[in-house]
This record gives sequence, structure tokens and C-alpha cells, in this order.
Amino acid sequence: MWLNTTASPFLLTGFPGMEKAHHWISIPLLAVYVSILLGNGTLLFLIRDDHSLHEPMYYFLAMLAATDLGVTLTTMPTVLGVLWLNRREIGHQACFSQAYFIHTLSIVESGVLLAMAYDRFIAICNPLRYTSILTNTKVMKIGMGVLIRAGLSIMPIIIHLHWFPYCQSHVLSHAFCLHQDVIKLACADITFNRLYPVVVVFAMVLLDFLTIVFSYILILKTVMGIASGEERAKALNTCVSHICCILVFYVTVVGLTFIHRFGKHAPRVVHITMSYIYFLFPPFMNPVIYSIKTKQIQSGIIRLFSLPSSRVS
Repeated sequence: MWLNTTASPFLLTGFPGMEKAHHWISIPLLAVYVSILLGNGTLLFLIRDDHSLHEPMYYFLAMLAATDLGVTLTTMPTVLGVLWLNRREIGHQACFSQAYFIHTLSIVESGVLLAMAYDRFIAICNPLRYTSILTNTKVMKIGMGVLIRAGLSIMPIIIHLHWFPYCQSHVLSHAFCLHQDVIKLACADITFNRLYPVVVVFAMVLLDFLTIVFSYILILKTVMGIASGEERAKALNTCVSHICCILVFYVTVVGLTFIHRFGKHAPRVVHITMSYIYFLFPPFMNPVIYSIKTKQIQSGIIRLFSLPSSRVS
């Protein structure tokens, strides 16, 4: 094997057959892009600036918002470059780096949702020890563990991409680089790169989901043991936002997997649209969910936007 440094660049693809409408298609995508930046950026600012939000639950929420920003900032520049400027060429190193960050951040998101489930489990099942268990140091270690786990798990397949010769068509099927797209263009034995991601998905994303489900079974068991109906409702209400984010993330994962596995005869535009939903819908919805369902975030946003008017008065 040899390092491929002189090969032609890859060609990104927007919406095949709809090139004349690319400028129009970019308008809703740009609106979603800006909304994601504003929504998640506002969450990060509030959590940093408001001392009442300096709690483990909100630190994990900040990790989720930062991950969502990372996914969006990694994918959208090349998407808008293709739709606005028809800038389709992307070098191998840039493509592999983009693929690495996209896939790593997807694993990070799953890990952060698991960490948030652990936070809710401790808060409800062991409330008296909550602050002693989830210290700032422990939260930081969990965050670093999630990041390192994701980064190391994706690295082997991306390293292999650098060594493959690419003698097939250099046209990718999306406006951003994905590992599963790139390996289709390789003229080499790609068995490892086909099997390893399946192992990662089952060992991490699926295991994360099953652990989250198990933690909520234990949470539900604890809540059902609370005598007061009002206290039961209060305890469950602290989990609603997290449950909604879990559903948004894993439903899009299942939807994308279903389309890839069983929608082989579906139009390409369906596959492409589903990939945009997978990458943009969770980052768009997560700030909305927490802004609607979490009173502390609501009051923080109200204070933030009431500052200019109070200064004027």
C-alpha cells in the first residue's frame, strides 16, 4: 500500500437533476444553518454566563450544543459552496478530515446523550449524593471520555482511506464527505472498512441506546415508588427534554439506516434529503426542545433579550 498524494480531487454532488434549483434549495438550508448557529450558540452563551446553570445537567447540555455546532460547521460550508458557487472539487486530505469529524461527532452525540441519561439517573435515583457523585471534575472526565472514545474509534477507517488508490469515478454522492461514499471509489480490498463501521455502530451507538433505555427503566421504577403524584410528575418533567432529544437523534439514525438498507430503488434525492435531515434536524431541534421544556433556559433567554430594552429605558 502507498500514500496517495497525487490523485485527482473528489467531486461533491448537490441535488442531481436539480442543478438549476440549487440557489432556491440553498435558502431553506441556509435558514436552518443560521438557526442552528444561533440556537446552539445562545445555549452555550447562557450556560457560560448564567451561574444558576452551572450544574452537571447544563454542562452536559453545553456538550450537546457544542457537538451540534461542530457537526453543522463541518458539513454546511461545503454544502453551501456546492449550491451557491458550484464549487465541487475537494482534495483528499480535506475530504478525509471532513469525514473524520462528521463521523466522530455523530458518535460523540450518542455518548453525550448517554451521559445525560446518567445525569438524570443519579438525580432521580440517588438525589442525596447527586452533587458528590457528579462533581465538575467527574463531568469533565465523562466529557473527555466521550470525545476520546469517538475520536479513537473512527480513526482506523479514516487512516485506511489515506492509503487506498482511487481509480473509479471521483464523484461522491453528497455535498460533504462520508466514509461510506469514499470507499466505494477505492480500487482495493475494503473489507475492513466495510465491517469495522458495523462493529462500531453495534458496540457504541446501539449499546448507548440500550443503556439509555435501561437507565430510564430504573428511573421509571424509582418514580413510580414516589407517593406524591405531584412529586412524580415533577421528577418525570426533568427528563422530558432529554427524552425528546433521544427520540430526535435515534429516529433519524433509524430512518437513515432504513433508507440505505431497504430503499435502494428509491430516487437518489430521497437518500440525499434523508442525509440532510440526519445531520441538520437534531442540531436544529435540540435548542428548541430545551428552550420550550426547561424553565431555567426559558428565563435565561428572557433575561438575555430583555437586557437591550432595559438599557434603552
